[in-house]
Amino acid sequence: MATRRPVIRGLILALVVLLLAPVPGVEAAAGPRYAVAGLHRPVELLVDKWGVPHIYAADTSDLFFAQGFNIARDRLFQIDTWRRRGLGTLSDVLGPSYVEQDRAARLFLYRGDMDAEWASYGPEGRLAATRFAEGINSYVDWLGRNPAALPPEFAKLGYQPARWRPQDVVRIRTHAIGENLMWEVARAKLVCLAGPGASRYLRSLHPDHEAAVPEGLDPCSVPDDVLKVYDLATASVNFTGAGLQTKDIADATSGSNAWAIGPGRTASGRPILANDPHRGADALPSGRYVAQLSAPGLNLAGAGEPWNPGIAIGHNENIAFGLTNLPIDQTDLYIYELDPNDHTRYRYGTGWERMTTLTESIPVRGGTSVTRELSFTRHGPVVKVDEAAHRAFAVRTAWTQPGSAAYLGSLNYQRATNFDEFTAGMRKWGTPGSNLVYADVRGNIGYVPAGLTPRRTGAGYDGLLPVPGDGRYDWNGFYANRELPGQYNPPSGYFASANDFNIPPGHPVVSNYEWQLPYRKQRIDELIESHPGATVAGSLALQKDEKSLVATQLLEFVRGLSSSDPDTAKALELLRGWDGVASAGSPAAALYETWIMKYLHYVWAHAVLPQAAADALVRTINPDFSLIIASFRDPAGWLGPDGAAVRDQLILSSLPVAFRDVASQLGPDPSTWHWGTLHHNEFKHPLGTPNVGPTPIGGDYHTIHPSFFHPLTYAQIIGATFKMALDVGNWNGSAAINAPGQSGDPRSPHYSDLNGLWASGGSFPLLYSRGEVERNLDVRIRLEPAG
Repeated sequence: MATRRPVIRGLILALVVLLLAPVPGVEAAAGPRYAVAGLHRPVELLVDKWGVPHIYAADTSDLFFAQGFNIARDRLFQIDTWRRRGLGTLSDVLGPSYVEQDRAARLFLYRGDMDAEWASYGPEGRLAATRFAEGINSYVDWLGRNPAALPPEFAKLGYQPARWRPQDVVRIRTHAIGENLMWEVARAKLVCLAGPGASRYLRSLHPDHEAAVPEGLDPCSVPDDVLKVYDLATASVNFTGAGLQTKDIADATSGSNAWAIGPGRTASGRPILANDPHRGADALPSGRYVAQLSAPGLNLAGAGEPWNPGIAIGHNENIAFGLTNLPIDQTDLYIYELDPNDHTRYRYGTGWERMTTLTESIPVRGGTSVTRELSFTRHGPVVKVDEAAHRAFAVRTAWTQPGSAAYLGSLNYQRATNFDEFTAGMRKWGTPGSNLVYADVRGNIGYVPAGLTPRRTGAGYDGLLPVPGDGRYDWNGFYANRELPGQYNPPSGYFASANDFNIPPGHPVVSNYEWQLPYRKQRIDELIESHPGATVAGSLALQKDEKSLVATQLLEFVRGLSSSDPDTAKALELLRGWDGVASAGSPAAALYETWIMKYLHYVWAHAVLPQAAADALVRTINPDFSLIIASFRDPAGWLGPDGAAVRDQLILSSLPVAFRDVASQLGPDPSTWHWGTLHHNEFKHPLGTPNVGPTPIGGDYHTIHPSFFHPLTYAQIIGATFKMALDVGNWNGSAAINAPGQSGDPRSPHYSDLNGLWASGGSFPLLYSRGEVERNLDVRIRLEPAG
């Protein structure tokens, strides 16, 4: 064996030279060289003209190290903030007003078995996280020697970036999507105010189901602020000094589109896989980062979370993969009766059980450290204690389980070469619940659902309302991912997911009753089925589609109406001729979106519920317009014996108010109105400058090109800032976009260079071959072992 080592070493060195050698005839762009402690062999980092780094290393150890080094080079302030927020160390650098946010975050840290945690991410999981963290630290160390290169945010705030530990990558959970919790509280409020039947008006349930009030639950015992600590734990960071950030609406509106089209439906005879996750669309930089990671045996391209090693959405040499949110109900709110003489004890079974209480020291900038107590029941962290009523409230989540660091489970499938290996890699996927869409170079397509799905025990325990924490309602482990219903080469020749209800009738596992509305999925199906000979360009166009099937169905009830009121007549005329396409230039869309979001849902809620319950309903995020459509189609069943007249009056009374609202903003002449004049995107830097935008955009809550916007300001909050469409097997024929730019450093040319392309619906080539990368090179960066 010893005689072979020089030969093997020589082969490795030859491979390194081959990997790092520029393509003949292509002039290399000038770029920096870094002498990097902890690197074993040289790494070449080629940044293309769209800001995408292509990292070439001699082995995966150096590859993950270089990935960490590079993300720190491009997104250091973003990932440093993510780490501090998640670990609960904001006060250390931002001062005492962040102590409660730190405490809240610490309640939800993973505190379980770390060996089981590391094992959940496969044989490379611990190595990937360790080397990724070491790469970040190496760049932080380099900045210590080169302070002029420090991102300007650190100087403005007056602190230095932190060094990472490998466990930081996995212990933070609060950036994951948590389904259902806010809806439990909203449903309890409606039931309290208007009885059990009131929950019918909150959200449609699938499969058909009526929410049951669990025995022992008093819905009126749930305080309005019961989720204040949870919301604080999962909120982004407000750098104004207030220490509080309004909870964004990601959990309420989380969505994505993805589809895989088989070779029988494409012009090329190769599969196409497309994906556009819907995440925060006002954050700068975005929550995705595009890269290529290349080493012997592993060649990945696509996007991932900036704070995670690997690639979650993209492809390797053999397979392509994308994902949408599968809204598994992974959270529950528990209510406890406390011992009146000792609030550290709660009723469980026939006796009292003591909470576990930890005392943690929180360092505070400019002052002495403070201590805070963290209390836990057997179900999870205590988020509120009602001292007067002798009640406590705790949140149970799947985050306490090994393997539930969001999206890091992608490390298990990145080397897969076929569907069986890909499916096996998804067996340990924990959070968030995800629909994984698949295609491969052999022409196969498929779908694998995955995520920790609780087995709820107890009569009437469906996860739709809070439950007593006395032992009657518990989780009895989790369903195995293989018990969820997947597909392989479906007869339709394609598979599409838009967070829709996709559980086959009679299937024994119901992961949730609350799903995104079906309209995006219906529109995707309509367009794929009506366009044989699919192309990558066609999928990119499909991602831009702005036709609202909610609009086309509501317009059915508008077209037959008339009015002598001038404003109402103008509104009716404008909507009658509209095709339901919510384009930025549409006058009708400006009226329609204002009408349904600010006025129609309001008057409908007050028609079906008592005033207090209706007021509570209209404060919920993301109204369920399928319920309004259902009530308009069956007016007698929903609105009473004279339901049709009530329906028509709801429309006729709310439309003129919406018309005058838009006229006050855009002028009296509807022909000059544009939806994009109201509806806009602005990417906001955490410190307020430099922002990117505002940019007029189209789309709405129900279009394939999505926009979950604030109904009062019209500012986009959730959208598809990253998109890709993959030509499976002809990888250089793939395309992507990531707005507003790849870099989070305001000094970088790639900070906002993709915003115009994104706003116009454009894309750039998602390059894969070394030759194409060299031909589209922006800068060549070389990492070399120090010494």
